[in-house]
Amino acid sequence: MNIRITLRSLRLFTPLIALALAACAPAPIYKVSAGTVAVTPMQVAHSPEQYAKGEVIWGGSVIDVRNFPDHTEIEILAYPLDSSQRPLTNGQAVGRFIAVYPGYLESFSFPGGSLVTISGTLNGSRNEQVDQAAYVYPLVSVTQSHRWTAAEMRAGHPDIHFGVGVGVGIH
Repeated sequence: MNIRITLRSLRLFTPLIALALAACAPAPIYKVSAGTVAVTPMQVAHSPEQYAKGEVIWGGSVIDVRNFPDHTEIEILAYPLDSSQRPLTNGQAVGRFIAVYPGYLESFSFPGGSLVTISGTLNGSRNEQVDQAAYVYPLVSVTQSHRWTAAEMRAGHPDIHFGVGVGVGIH
């Protein structure tokens, strides 16, 4: 069998291939509103007053869970999000933040290293220590959150690879 791919046919199928691959990715879990600011926790930490009361959609890896009488705080190492708002942990971290939940959350439900995405409102900042260094944590009052399962993190990542190479076959 001899398959001949012309430049013209490649141009015709490229949009279809791109559409098919895009259809594999899950939709974002939170709607971006007019009040949503596209900044990283690190940017907010440098000038928290500039982003006061802005809405954010951030995600990352759980570092610690602390319960208080009327709320729970989860410290999160933030990562950029993909188009489905899943944390991209293979990239560079973009700061840390504290997600503040009303009421009590069981720390067992958010073990260290678990991946989360939150939607909420910036509500000030807090100066703390990370090891021996001073650090400014943006505080986010959480309105919605999602803890990602391993299956959800794999979803939408097809095992399709395109490339150019040389193949050897025996006839």
